[in-house]
Amino acid sequence: MQRALELAQLSFDEGEVPVGAVVVKDGVIVGEGRNRRELGKNALAHAEIEAINNACENLGGWRLFECDLIVTLEPCPMCAGAIINSRIKTVVYGAKDNKTGSVDSVVSLFDLPYNHKPQVISGVLEQKCSDILSDFFKNLRERKRRN
Repeated sequence: MQRALELAQLSFDEGEVPVGAVVVKDGVIVGEGRNRRELGKNALAHAEIEAINNACENLGGWRLFECDLIVTLEPCPMCAGAIINSRIKTVVYGAKDNKTGSVDSVVSLFDLPYNHKPQVISGVLEQKCSDILSDFFKNLRERKRRN
């Protein structure tokens, strides 16, 4: 989770919503990603999607059934779908997302009768993951008030 937080900080520093993700196989990071929607002008540029894509490229295949995804924020429906489709073994996340979280908060897509159900571990370094998001949105509101 520490590396995912470092990636989230890079997004924060660029004015992006600070979310970072890593894919791990046998204790080794094989894929990394961070939120880049604003910079890339792309709705698909979520940290999880980037990390999964990077892992697929590095491992030479789309099946990540021996891999875990570690992400600072609970995945949205798009990312939960990518997790299911890539066969990620375990999802570890930090902060809950009460607006779009699709693992536990709004809905649990992993509980539906899909062909793959990853394990879920939530709340890892939750306070740190929540704090970076809170700080980002606080700074954003302050900037808007000044302009």
